[in-house]
Amino acid sequence: MTMVGEPQNLIIAKAVGWNFTDFFLHVAPVSVPVLVCGLFTCWLVEKFKWFGYGTLLPTPVREVLQRFDEESRSKRTRQQKLAMIFQAIIGIWLIIALAFHLAEVGLIGLSVIILATSFTGVTDEHAIGKAFTEALPFTALLTVFFAVVAVIVDQQLFAPIIRYVLQAEPDAQLTLFYLFNGLLSAISDNVFVGSVYINEAKTALQSGAINQQQFEMLAVAINTGTNLPSVATPNGQAAFLFLLTSALAPLIRLSYGRMVWMALPYTVVLTTVGLLCVKITLIPFTQWMLQTGILTAH
Repeated sequence: MTMVGEPQNLIIAKAVGWNFTDFFLHVAPVSVPVLVCGLFTCWLVEKFKWFGYGTLLPTPVREVLQRFDEESRSKRTRQQKLAMIFQAIIGIWLIIALAFHLAEVGLIGLSVIILATSFTGVTDEHAIGKAFTEALPFTALLTVFFAVVAVIVDQQLFAPIIRYVLQAEPDAQLTLFYLFNGLLSAISDNVFVGSVYINEAKTALQSGAINQQQFEMLAVAINTGTNLPSVATPNGQAAFLFLLTSALAPLIRLSYGRMVWMALPYTVVLTTVGLLCVKITLIPFTQWMLQTGILTAH
């Protein structure tokens, strides 16, 4: 829904030239209905205990967690409380900095590390290193993804698909971009897929194959296509992949297959609703917002 929701949102927004408000308004015809249906799906699977949801926390486990929480609160020092307050403030800074492009993404991330370590009194490199240990398997997989996508871009393996899509009618282009992005994002990392496709769409704009308005609607189709169907597998979503490769996964018996199964209701609902919105509501709502002055034509 916003630029700071996913990494590819930032990449796509920068390629099109949208600010925080522009991004939200352009994507709203798809993202708002998807949000409503996603929340309803969340309630439904919990209510009827489908797909492994709705399991109650055992009373002994809850009591242990509650006792641990009470003990932690009672032992918490003033310094620890201040550290938590500063962490919250730094979190707010991260969102604001990303939303308003106050610096490049890498510099913002670096500023977060510096501020967090400075204001919480962490000065030992070994202590900082422990925070990155959990992410090492995840980082290794990301490196593999980078290598694969680099080969795809270098060999122009997406070029035939792009040419095929751009030969279709303007409204069909949106649906095709959404479907191709969704399919690839479900089996590969959505950030890389979104990056490749938005750059190809921008090339088509610069060559005169599409106009600015069509380019912006294609950006919405690419963005939603990489975000929604990608929840199908841990490959598509970095958060899923990080959890799967974490030390927590074996403790809670979280396997690849179980994640796919539990994500299935969300995959079906979000992908279907997103596709219908791209196909039915995106063009008329965008045109209406342009006519009423809510959106400004570039």
